[in-house]
Amino acid sequence: MAVLRLLNEAEVPHVNSVDLDGFAGFLKAADYFRVARDGDAVMGFLIGYLPGRPYDSLNYRWFDARYTSFLYVDRIVVSPDARGRGVGRRLYDDFTGFAAGRADRLTCEVNVRPPNDASMRFHRNYGFEEVGRQETEGGTKEVSLMVKLLGQWADDQNHA
Repeated sequence: MAVLRLLNEAEVPHVNSVDLDGFAGFLKAADYFRVARDGDAVMGFLIGYLPGRPYDSLNYRWFDARYTSFLYVDRIVVSPDARGRGVGRRLYDDFTGFAAGRADRLTCEVNVRPPNDASMRFHRNYGFEEVGRQETEGGTKEVSLMVKLLGQWADDQNHA
């Protein structure tokens, strides 16, 4: 599977490594999975979950314990050749459209240790704000937990 081999595993430690069975499990449980292509070339992918799923991710559980309405970005990866070409933005725009009527916010985490500065810039530019931090993987990683309010909730926040 090109998505796993060529994209996901190439981006470790910015995303967690996963074997084929684990990746198949993600896809089976996911509420959202999209692949961006240019002809036969795989340019990127995004996997997302709604609340209340039996998904054993420390970061997902953090959001699930705090919000009743959200759509969680488990992982987004854009191939190095496709970066700067709007692939990530198009995946997020589609994800935001999918959220309409399902969730009032998008949630994600971005590594701050080890740093993923490009992802942090992208998420801030897309409208995400940090709402917390937590250490993962026995303290070897630290993530910024981020939220982007959608629709009416974002409008209310902007006019408060």
